[in-house]
Amino acid sequence: MTVYVIALVKFTREEYYRRYQSRFAEVFKAFRGRLLAADERPKVLDGEWTRDKVVIVEFPDEAEATRFLDSPSYQERSPRTASPVRR
Repeated sequence: MTVYVIALVKFTREEYYRRYQSRFAEVFKAFRGRLLAADERPKVLDGEWTRDKVVIVEFPDEAEATRFLDSPSYQERSPRTASPVRR
């Protein structure tokens, strides 16, 4: 079953995020991930938007998404470990 990883991003140090962003695509492709959306100005139809960006990535199944999120190649670039953003 298809699985989606959705990141609601708040920039804390945008320059670090931009560096992370430039290296992201090479990592998730190795895990059969597919970028569906990355928007810094999403149109919010209901509620309030308090973040700076939304990113949606599709994986073929939960195992592949988990393998991606737990991989050393993602972890070393992850905003959670590099702290350029808050989730």
